[in-house]
Amino acid sequence: MNALSVVLAGGGTAGHISPLLAIARALEAADPATRITAVGTASGMETRLVPEAGYRLETIERVPMPRRPSPALLKLPARFAKAVRRAGAILDDAEADVVVGVGGYVCTPVYVAAKRRKIPVVIHEANARAGLANKVGARFAARVATAFAGTSLPGAHVIGMPMRAEVAQLDRRAAQHEARISLGLDPQKRTLVVTGGSSGAVSMNHAVAGAVESIAAAADRLQVLHVTGRDKRVLDAEGALLSAPGYVQVEYVDGMERAYAAADLMACRSGAGTVCELAAVGLPSVLVPLPIGNGEQRHNGAPLVAAGGAVMVDNDQFTADYVRTEVLPLVADADRLDHMGRAAAQHGRRDAAEVMAQLVFEAAAGA
Repeated sequence: MNALSVVLAGGGTAGHISPLLAIARALEAADPATRITAVGTASGMETRLVPEAGYRLETIERVPMPRRPSPALLKLPARFAKAVRRAGAILDDAEADVVVGVGGYVCTPVYVAAKRRKIPVVIHEANARAGLANKVGARFAARVATAFAGTSLPGAHVIGMPMRAEVAQLDRRAAQHEARISLGLDPQKRTLVVTGGSSGAVSMNHAVAGAVESIAAAADRLQVLHVTGRDKRVLDAEGALLSAPGYVQVEYVDGMERAYAAADLMACRSGAGTVCELAAVGLPSVLVPLPIGNGEQRHNGAPLVAAGGAVMVDNDQFTADYVRTEVLPLVADADRLDHMGRAAAQHGRRDAAEVMAQLVFEAAAGA
């Protein structure tokens, strides 16, 4: 019997690529003979992340749906048909047995090409509000899985978010001492980690910088690791890198599991992957939804807040004063954070990648 050939489609952002790679690794762990082909666009983060992970990447043209009548709308049918033909050629070349989609512009033409070839489709939707591509694909998919309860897709099973093993298997308590030292932190102090995500968040950076005097005043008992994002370093009035007692600034952290292990509390955006990882590792958080798009980040974080594992604050309310009066006292409140951490962990799931791999094998077998 030939090795199973799986084509995984998705890309554009880390929110799509991270679960895609986690699913790929889970498939290989379950059956090392599995052949993996990834499909993305030539302009997304997948052009770097997928080859770095050791997987073959094929690309098709990005065909977004124009939001209003425009000349681009007239070109859409021809562009989409071209993308479907290209997707079909990739499926044929890979001799695909099953297609797995995680959302994004690239998925719709791959789903359509798979349907025409009677190749089973398995879908994972990461966001609480499903994207257009997965709404289309779910109509004929063999299996549909979601990260969040309440995501409106037909026949969906809630399985959580596929994530890297380094996160899914993290023991925060066991890893905390070493993680803090590796990040230049005092292993004995209460720790707040603030991050705006892989690209950073200027407004959150300003809020933390504005509270640096209060951070310094409490430096005998707590500390802040401020992950600013690449090329978003925070400078002082003299143009030097902002520094103060109890305040450590870095542009990024290689391996967010180290930040999760180091933190007693995380202040961050509420992207789907982040919310699911916080729950999986039982880390209390202050969620600051990104104030753009269709409000999906607020929806992503709402169940974790309702479970008691997080608090949520609007972006324009996450100010220096909020950091001083709400966040820093919360870092020092060990009892409350212990309660939040247990609530988050009870809400989290660590096995989504393995569950997705099983769904793929079932679909390929026609089960």
